[in-house]
Order: sequence, then structure tokens, then C-alpha cells
Amino acid sequence: MFRCFRRSFTILSTINSPDDLKKLPKERLPELAGEIRRKIIEVLARNGGHLASNLGCVELTIAIHRVFDSPRDAVIFDVSHQCYTHKLLTGRFRDFPSVRLHGGISGFTKRCESCHDYFDNGHSSTSISQGLGLLTAWNLDEKSRGRKVVVVIGDGSLTGGMAFEALSHAGQISKNLIVVLNDNQMSISANTGALSRTLSMFTMTRSYQRFRYFIDGIVDRIPFSEHHLGKFIFRLKRAIKGFCLSVNFFTDLGFEYVGPLDGHDMDSMEEAFRRAAMLDKPVVVHVRTKKGKGYSPAENDPASFHGVGPFQITNGVVEKFDSLSFTESFSNDIVSFASRDSRIAAITAAMSKGTGLDAFSRKFPERFFDVGIAEEHAVTFASGLARGGMVPVVAIYSTFMQRAVDQVVHDIAIQGVHAVLVLDRAGVVPSDGETHQGLFDIALFRPVPNLVMMSPASAADLRACLEYAFGAESPVMIRYPKSSCPSELPSFSTKIDAGNVGRGIFVPCDEFEPSLSVQFDCEQRPRQFGKVLLVTTGGMYCEVLQAARILLQAGIRADIYTLRFLKPFDVASFRDVLSGFDGVVFVEDGVRIGGIGEFLSSVASSSGVRSSVMAFPDRFLPQGTREQICADCGMSPKDIARAAGMIVGGSEWS
Repeated sequence: MFRCFRRSFTILSTINSPDDLKKLPKERLPELAGEIRRKIIEVLARNGGHLASNLGCVELTIAIHRVFDSPRDAVIFDVSHQCYTHKLLTGRFRDFPSVRLHGGISGFTKRCESCHDYFDNGHSSTSISQGLGLLTAWNLDEKSRGRKVVVVIGDGSLTGGMAFEALSHAGQISKNLIVVLNDNQMSISANTGALSRTLSMFTMTRSYQRFRYFIDGIVDRIPFSEHHLGKFIFRLKRAIKGFCLSVNFFTDLGFEYVGPLDGHDMDSMEEAFRRAAMLDKPVVVHVRTKKGKGYSPAENDPASFHGVGPFQITNGVVEKFDSLSFTESFSNDIVSFASRDSRIAAITAAMSKGTGLDAFSRKFPERFFDVGIAEEHAVTFASGLARGGMVPVVAIYSTFMQRAVDQVVHDIAIQGVHAVLVLDRAGVVPSDGETHQGLFDIALFRPVPNLVMMSPASAADLRACLEYAFGAESPVMIRYPKSSCPSELPSFSTKIDAGNVGRGIFVPCDEFEPSLSVQFDCEQRPRQFGKVLLVTTGGMYCEVLQAARILLQAGIRADIYTLRFLKPFDVASFRDVLSGFDGVVFVEDGVRIGGIGEFLSSVASSSGVRSSVMAFPDRFLPQGTREQICADCGMSPKDIARAAGMIVGGSEWS
């Protein structure tokens, strides 16, 4: 069935730029599209990545690059997770096997990779604003006038409010922006059938536009027609066009509209793009594509193949890991709590599967709300639910919650409503690179008054945090990483009550020391150095545990203190914990600047305890595995152990 994946890439390997693509005879384009799909499937089966969306826009990308002159003309992909065909057609065929790998090319557009990539994109609903700004700058520069900007945005991204703001502005200033609406899920317009396509294509012809402006000019020259005749003509044109074309949202904003077109018919798309390029006003070209096209497992279940890990090409089975992830643990817990409390509702921003809320949506569909790619609305909607007596849980990736900082401050914290904000993918996020790292939430949200911030370190700890959050009266934010939950330890079953709010969990090395007994006799090992305390946010517990074991093997007693509460923080009890230690190392899965480590270091200093702060540096981090990113930033278990050893062991650890 899948023998085709063993064929060579006879056409694709010869395409080094869009110029090569333009020289290719039309009759060979379907064969090229097939090779592109095979290449994408072949590489993503090993590396993982965004499969369904890329398979769906192969012909669309080919048509764009055959008509427009990249990089003189800019092609901007919203989110840009669908840019793999673009990369393969712009000189990155030989580098493509490294996509999303450490040191390889990005899974998103990236300026440092190619002059054909205008922006480093990774978040949604930004492309129309970017394209409009770029085009406006070019139009203000005599040397750059005439260059085109093509924006490719999906129907999902169009649910983001920023996209609507940009559409409104583009129609207002009438720039000749070309917006390609890649509709692969929901219908945007009621226009269907051959007549609609023919009429909408006709509105983009030069003859139609000249006739339209000719009539407008005549009306403008008629004396005293400004108020009465002008309005009549405008209404007449709207009525005629509405009768013929079913005037839609885009035409109301001032765009010319064509579509919907078959997004896999390259001939019709090329014709539409050529006509759109001739207009001197904004245009929406609406194309319909099929996610996962050409690979039946992805076609049948595009949601599961949106962002996928390595999989078997023959049957689409994705590699599974035995250990439970934080996301899976949260998924189980929220269903359990909601079964006992009918006030609990769940909200996500187009990521029900990624955040683990898909099980909740099936169990409690009337209490589940997917608001689309609209994080700001999700948070403020939760505020309204809370004021109405519900207990909303907003589950959003840490990197996407950055888009709703004002809503968290203004609509959640200032109001003091009882809402639970769950930040998945906090800390280091593998494979997706700079735009998806969840390293800023502590620095962004910890200073916000009225907001409790928690950082669980295990499945049992997460359950305790959720139980506390549902019983609280103020807003609570819970953050956890994209990783497996560590093994349960007795200490982690500790429940949260009024007496331990603001406190972490002390894990003496005696609890994990017996696991080392197979290597040496723990009771006979000499204590040649001092005692060190490793203080960590929950997301770094696994690395800190490994570091503690490295230290124990070297004769250093290393106890662990997990920061269950990042805010509020019980300073007095923490000072008691510090007593008796020769040094403390603070390990944080966030940026150092503005992090909790800096604050706690001052507490340790005032208590006379030597300390070291380990957090992520002041730079954006590229893709790689979790282990590779931590090692690159000096945050590996060995690095943590070395920092602790330097405090209590001195130069012997340098």
C-alpha cells in the first residue's frame, strides 16, 4: 500500500527556488505534489510535527509560488505550522530531514533560514497585521512599490480577534493585500457552486473594475448627487451584487472576494491569484482544502495528526510512552472533580486535545467551551462564568497565555473571581522552538495581586493543587511542563490546608536514597562534604532528583524542596527549612530575570546561607529535546549537581 514512499524524489530534488518551479511544465505539477507529500510523511514519521495541515496545503503553496515572485513578493503564513511545502520549494529540500531536530531547520518560518521567510511565526492570527504593515511600508517607498504581499491564514486562525482587527484596517486603508483563506474545516461564506465562482472571478477582472470606476466617476460629477443619488447608486450596486454574489463579511469590509475554490485545483488557483495580483485593492481568495490529504490516517483523523509525534507510516500508529504525562493526569483529574461538582466548567482555545480536555468535552459537553483561537476571550469569558456561579477552568499552553496577560490582570485578578487557570507546556518545550517555550509565565504572572500561582511536581501533587484550587475563593494559576510525571513519593500525597498554604514539600534524601543501594552501601558511604538543599519548581523536579543522586554518590547529602506555591510564599517557614544546610541551589523552569529564584536567593542571603540560582538565560531558545535544551542552557542534572558541589565542595567541583 505504501511502497510509493520508497521512490526517489526526481522532481522535488531539482527544485531549489520558486524560479525552478515556474519552469516546470503544468502536466508535471501533480507528480511534484505527490513527491512533496511523500517527503513530508517520510520525515515526520521520524521527527514528528504538524502533519495534517501541511498535507492539506501542498497544491495551494505550489500555486502561490508559481504566480508570485518570492522573495520580492512576500508570502506570509499565519502560525506557519503549514509551511513545509514552502520550505521544500525554497531551497531547503536537503535540510528538510532535520526539521524540528536540535540544530536543524525549524518547523515554522524563520528569517535566519531563508530570505523567503519574512517573519519568525508560531502564534496565530498575526499574519494579516504583519502583511498589511509590510505592504504599507513598501507602498510608501517608491523603489518598493508594486511588490505584492500574500497572506495565508486558516479558518481556525481567523477566529482570533487580532485577525479581524487587521481585516478591518486593511479594508479601511484599501491596500492591495492578498489574503488567502485556507478553509479546511468550517464554511466562511454561503457562496457555493459554479455560478458563484464564475461571478466572483468576474469581479476581479480589469474590465469589471474599469467599468465600476467609470460609473463611480460619472456619479461623482453629477451636481448635488452626493447625498441622494450617490446613496441610491451605492444601494443599487449592493443589491445587484448581493443578488448575484451573496455579499459576505469580507466585501462588507471593503475586500474583493473570490471563492470558494478547490484548494487542490492548481489551475483555478493560479488563475485567481493572477487576477488578484492585478487589483489595486485588498482581496480575499477563499480556498477549501482537506487536512491530511493524500495520507488516509491523517485524512480520517486530522485532529490527531495536527501536531503528531513519530509514527509508523504503514498504519499511522503514533509512538506511545508508558509513563503518564502531566496533561493526561490533568485530564483524568478534571473529569473526576467535575463528576462531583456540577459548577466546574472547562474552557480552551482550540486545543481541547492538546490540553487534555477532550475527555471532559465528551463527558460534560454542556460544560465544555472551545472558543477558537481566542485566548483573550477565553479568559474574560471565564470571568463572566465565575461571576455567574460557575467554577471555570481555563486550560491554555503557557506560551499562548502570554496573549491574555491583560485579561488575567483586569478580568480575573482585579475582579477577584474564582477561576482556575491551567498552564500546560510551562517551562522547556521540545521541538517547536522559540515561539513555543513556556519560560515567561512566572515572571509575567507572579507579580499580579490576588493571583495564587502553583507548580506541582507529580500527579498526586497536581491533584492536590486542583483540589485546593476548586475549594479556593480567589483565582488560582497552576503551571506544569510537557513531560511525564515523576514517580510518586510519600511526601507528595500531602494535602493542602490552611496550615501549609504558601509552603513547598520537603523531600529528604532518605526517601530516594534506597534506590541507589544497588550501586553501593548507603550506610557506609562517607559524608565528606556538607549538606545542600535543592529548591525547585515542579517542572524541574526530575532533573533535580537526578542531580541529588549524583551528589549522593559523591558523598553530599542533597535534600529537595519543591515549590508547590510560587505565590503566596511562606518566607518564615522557608527560613526554618534553610537552617542546618551549608548551601542552597534554586532551580527554576523559567527565565532568571523576574523569576522566583532571584527572590528566594535574597531570602537565603539574609539567612546567612550560600546560594546559587539556576534558571534559563535571557535569550530565546531554539528547538531540541528537553534534555538537549537543558544541557545547552547549563540546566542539566550534571550542571545542577556541579553548582551544588561548588557551594559545599569548593574548587574540587570546578
